[in-house]
Amino acid sequence: MIFGGMEKSNSPQPPDASSLQAPVARLLRPLVRLFIRCGVTFPALCDLLRELYVNVAEYDFALSDKEQTDSRVSLLTGIHRKEVRRLRGAGAPVRLVPASVSRASMIVARWIAAPEFVDAHGAPLPLRRAGDPGDGPTFEDLVESVTRDVRPRAILDEWMDRGIAEIDANGRICLAEAAFAPRPGDDRQLYYFGRNLHDHVAAAVDNILAAKPRFFERGVHYEGISRELAQRMEARSRQLAMEALTTANREAQAAYAADPGGEWRWNFGLYIFSENEEKSAQGEAEAMPAKPADGAEK
Repeated sequence: MIFGGMEKSNSPQPPDASSLQAPVARLLRPLVRLFIRCGVTFPALCDLLRELYVNVAEYDFALSDKEQTDSRVSLLTGIHRKEVRRLRGAGAPVRLVPASVSRASMIVARWIAAPEFVDAHGAPLPLRRAGDPGDGPTFEDLVESVTRDVRPRAILDEWMDRGIAEIDANGRICLAEAAFAPRPGDDRQLYYFGRNLHDHVAAAVDNILAAKPRFFERGVHYEGISRELAQRMEARSRQLAMEALTTANREAQAAYAADPGGEWRWNFGLYIFSENEEKSAQGEAEAMPAKPADGAEK
C-alpha cells in the first residue's frame, strides 16, 4: 500500500491536542529508547523541551505588527513568565553544521557524481595519490576541487581513520561503504540523525497544518508478512533507494556548478524499516498512558 501526506486537505484547522497523543507517543518511543541508552534523563529532557518551547513560541509565533512579550510566550507555552524571561534568546544552535561534516559531505558528493571522478557506469573511480604513476584524477584533485582550506593529506588521514576511504591492492584510494553509512555515534551520523529526522518531521507537520500539503511524504508499507519477504523487500528497497539518491545527487551536482547561490536549502531523503510487529505492538500498548476517567485529575 502507498500512503503519505500528499492528500488534499479540506480544512487548514490543526488537529486537536488529544488526537495527537497516540501518534506522538509512537514517534517519541524510539527517541526515548535512545535517550535512556545514552544517559539523557527525564529532567534533562524537560529542560531542553522548556527551552525549545520558549524558542519556538518566541520566533515561530511572533506577530508581524507586535513585539513578542513574555506574557504571550507564557500563554502559548504554559511556562511561567519568570522562566520565559530567563530562557528567551537561549535556544540551542540547532542548525549548526560541524565543519568536518560539511566538508566531507561535499567531497563525497562530488566523488560520486562529477563526471571526471566516476567511471562509465557512474561508480566512483579509485584515485591515485599525487605523484603516483598512472593516468586519471588524483585524490588531491578531488579535494582541491571542493576546498583548498585543508590539506588533502589531512583529509585522507581522517577518512582512513573513520573508514570513509580505503587503499586497494594497487595503492589507489577508494571510497568505502562507510562514506554512506557512518560509524555508529560519530559526529556525521549524529548530525544527519538530527537533520534528516527534523526535515522529515517538518515536512509532515507542514502538510498537516497547510490547507494544501506542499511536500511529498509517502511510504509503501505491508503488514502481516513473513520475515523472509520483509528481508527480501528490505534488500530490494536498498537498491532502489541508492539508485534514486545517486541520480538526484548527480543532477544536483551538475546544476550546482552554475547556480548563483542563495538562502535556500533542499533535502531529498529515503528510509527503510522493518520489525517484528507483534513484539513492537506489545511494547507500545504497555507504554500508552491510560485515559483518565471522567472527573479524574489530568
